[in-house]
Amino acid sequence: MSAMNAEPIESGLSITRDGSTITVRFLRPGIARIRGWEGDEPPMSPLLRYGLWRRDWPEVEVETDLGARTGTVSTELMSVRLYGDRTLGVQDADGNELLRGHEPPMLGPDPGFRARFELSADERFFGLGDQTRDRIEHRGTAGDLWIRNVEEYIPIPFIISTRGYGLLVNTTRRVFYDLGASSDDWFDFECEDETLDLYVIYGPEPAEVIDRYTQVTGRPFLPPRWGFGLWFICRTQADAKEFTDTCKTFRDEGIPCDAIGLEPGWMERNYDASVEKQWSDERFRVPRYDRNKTTFFAAAQRMGFKPGLWLCNDYDLSYEEERRVDPDLREAEAEREKDTLVFADGHEVDQNLQGQRRLDRLTRLQEPWFDHLQKFVFEGAHWFKQDGAFQCLEHPDRLWGNGMLDDQMHNLYPLLYSKQMFLGFREYTERERGTAERTFPFTPDGWAGLQRWTGTWTGDTGGGEEPLVACLNLSLSGHGLNTVDMMVYREDGIHFGCLLPWAQLNSWNYWRHPWLQGERLQRIFTDYARLRYRLLPYLYSVAWEAHQTGMPMMRPMPLLYPHDEQASECLHQFLLGPSLLVGCFTEEVWLPEGGWHNFWTGERLEGGGRVRPEVPEDRGGPLLAPAGAILPMGPRIDFVGQRPDDELTVHVFAGAPGELTLYEDDGRTFAFEQGRRRTQRISHEPVDGGVRVRLDAAEGGFDGAVERRELTVILHGLKGASGVSLDGKPIARSSYGPRPRWHIDAGAVVVSLGRRDMAAVEVLVS
Repeated sequence: MSAMNAEPIESGLSITRDGSTITVRFLRPGIARIRGWEGDEPPMSPLLRYGLWRRDWPEVEVETDLGARTGTVSTELMSVRLYGDRTLGVQDADGNELLRGHEPPMLGPDPGFRARFELSADERFFGLGDQTRDRIEHRGTAGDLWIRNVEEYIPIPFIISTRGYGLLVNTTRRVFYDLGASSDDWFDFECEDETLDLYVIYGPEPAEVIDRYTQVTGRPFLPPRWGFGLWFICRTQADAKEFTDTCKTFRDEGIPCDAIGLEPGWMERNYDASVEKQWSDERFRVPRYDRNKTTFFAAAQRMGFKPGLWLCNDYDLSYEEERRVDPDLREAEAEREKDTLVFADGHEVDQNLQGQRRLDRLTRLQEPWFDHLQKFVFEGAHWFKQDGAFQCLEHPDRLWGNGMLDDQMHNLYPLLYSKQMFLGFREYTERERGTAERTFPFTPDGWAGLQRWTGTWTGDTGGGEEPLVACLNLSLSGHGLNTVDMMVYREDGIHFGCLLPWAQLNSWNYWRHPWLQGERLQRIFTDYARLRYRLLPYLYSVAWEAHQTGMPMMRPMPLLYPHDEQASECLHQFLLGPSLLVGCFTEEVWLPEGGWHNFWTGERLEGGGRVRPEVPEDRGGPLLAPAGAILPMGPRIDFVGQRPDDELTVHVFAGAPGELTLYEDDGRTFAFEQGRRRTQRISHEPVDGGVRVRLDAAEGGFDGAVERRELTVILHGLKGASGVSLDGKPIARSSYGPRPRWHIDAGAVVVSLGRRDMAAVEVLVS
């Protein structure tokens, strides 16, 4: 056996022996990339090549220690040691072991890689995306990560361990995992025709792992503000009249709604995946003049709706990705002769490619896929629903334009689809309208990194308990912008659907129209929809936090309480941001230790176990706020943009100190990326038997920002109040008359401050 050769490299070290190489490179003090291969260095991962994950990192200051049989590289957060037999060990800064190899890894690419690690007795795992819907803790399980229609929409090769680290596999091929199913001593990941490429991510808390994971795979995108309103998808048989009648019914019934969409029936040819798709001439005839002013879409927009369209896709997206990597390809392709592109009716077989099919009848090599959608954006489409059709199917005999076969392209394709949708809309609106506008694409399919480009819904799985678990698993895998097809015909379905990060209702052939559910359910649905719209300032602020830190809007209990085994059993509850705990399809919820407030009744509860909070008859499930929570709420509106954001009610839940940053921007463009945004810190703390609430002066600004707003502070959970002061001066107790004033309503202290600018405000309730 030849000697081990270890040498420092930038931000890490490299070890070679017997024709094999292992490298450790720190990308951040808490993120280490570990690669290994036999023979020549493998090509760049497509996730990095296509800019889906971050590729360029600054140099990290490290310390290296090269011994005769080991090599260690360390930062201030963790160290990675490579032993002579190629096993590895990972420790935190205090020397506590996080991860240790169980045996030497197989490096690949022939027949593939396998990385097997020691399994601690008390270690538990979370993550893996939407690949199961009956659990959120995965120790003792085994399977493979491969996109499958309905069964496994969004598998993600990423786990979070309760030992304080995360592990991410850099591949788009099928990944096999065994998390202690075969042995109590080890867990592993393996993959055929692939080399070892792992990211070890330090926490130690799961939220910190998610933060660093999204530094690698991308921060969640910030949707337009209207995306957090209600979405309604018309039935596939709808025509232009039914579409506009539906819009008017929402307005006439006083049910707020922003996004309204059409299913595949909008197209002349059903499930048309080509770039020649047209409106159905029978159901949606579009005038040839003023197409963006005289259509049914234009009518919907005048009522405050943001219309969208269903899509299916089997286009070869790899050509556009290659052009984005190398823009010179555009010119080179333009000079090629058309008859060299191997297009044909059907799939032409090239015998030199082992029978794999090259190209297809759909793809136009020189035309980016999004180009054919531009006319629909011009006519008023604000978004597109990327159905699972075709993108989640296997193509075992297809040779893609970038030279990949389906074993590498299958899991990659949905990421390319979402990326090109997001960027295509942005680039088109910037070019044609002078200002790039945000869209809100959504899909049922994806892989690691999808949170950067798209929202998701749980596809054809309904709106019940299994889709809830799918959403929890996705959130524990760094993607929290989730929704379902809401069950509007049940109180608990309404409760769950309206309190997700975004709320979607699919009509399903008159089955789920709110006004066709009977008077009682329509009233309940309307109340929930109005509550959601009042929560828009809060939801948008939570979305901004997700965009900045990776912390998902939907927060399963293990994300915040990983060391309590009861959290792993919570399949029917989650936190929507920091201030609301939502219980779904259950009367009982688990409350961590501390004070809690029943949002529906005002009752105070003590955590530390399972409780049954009171739920009024016209509500569909538990809703609580932790002590210390802050909940900014806006006025009643029917759609985003109906009126200025010049009213704000700040709900404060006493019992512990708390703070929240209110975030605002124009809600429509990407101007926030250039700093055109506004934040305002809101905080409160107990003081001498009372509570002090402070709104700091707002920082920043943007076009259209209101300069003054009607401000109300409501404090919950106080046993009473003897007086209230504003900026050190007492104010009168009264339920009417000049403001500022205060009064008590249903046990809460209501402080009406009147119309104020964005300067600092301090309220003291004693």
